[in-house]
Amino acid sequence: MQLPGIIYDFYERKLLCALDRDAIPGHVGVMVDGNRRWARAFNAPTRHGHQAGAEKIHEFLLWCQELGIKVVTLYMLSTDNMSRSAEELDELMGIIAQTLDRLDQNEKVSVHAMGAPELLPDYLAERLCRLAAKSGGTEPLHVNVAVGYGGRREIVDAVRELLNDKLDAGADIRDVANTLSVDDISQYLYTRGQPDPDLVIRTSGEQRLSGFLMWQSAYSEFYFCEALWPAFRKVDFLRALRDFAGRQRRFGS
Repeated sequence: MQLPGIIYDFYERKLLCALDRDAIPGHVGVMVDGNRRWARAFNAPTRHGHQAGAEKIHEFLLWCQELGIKVVTLYMLSTDNMSRSAEELDELMGIIAQTLDRLDQNEKVSVHAMGAPELLPDYLAERLCRLAAKSGGTEPLHVNVAVGYGGRREIVDAVRELLNDKLDAGADIRDVANTLSVDDISQYLYTRGQPDPDLVIRTSGEQRLSGFLMWQSAYSEFYFCEALWPAFRKVDFLRALRDFAGRQRRFGS
């Protein structure tokens, strides 16, 4: 092993040993950003960046399992990304489909898809609908995959579904409006029944949410990392967790 590798392993172990296990977030949201820039840095085709990013997802989930994190939400494809070139979208969606299949076969995770399947090609929409229909099991890690996802659209979908259910039950729409609460809408989000994210990580140096879990992240802690997603290392993750553990969380202030 070369010296840099020895130093890296030592630093990783040091971070891991110093980590406060009582302050591990229960739900981590990750914006897996920077695949295209990573590919450009190596003068490689864009699809190589997306494939490297997909492989990093599986590695990242192993880290989460080791640390006892219970829920992970991955922002894999936004509705805004749908404006990319047809060639890149076709390659990216094929890689996402393979990733979903691999996650679905992993007996150590339960997978839930969230997004707008009608915006996607049939083969990918079918996978999303199949995953969304599955009930959660007893797996130690639950993974939400956001594909064709938009935070504003999620809130609109939640309100629409809520209103339709109330109308089907014979409720008066004015009564519904007058009694509508935060909890009412939360029960219709894509992540209904799940805890809100404690920590949201975005890679690639960008410092914005881009519509990710807009409702659920109201009181989340945010961590922005310079590393591009395919180059995101375990030490980067441990630093994020260390930073999270050192914060004093304030809910509503």
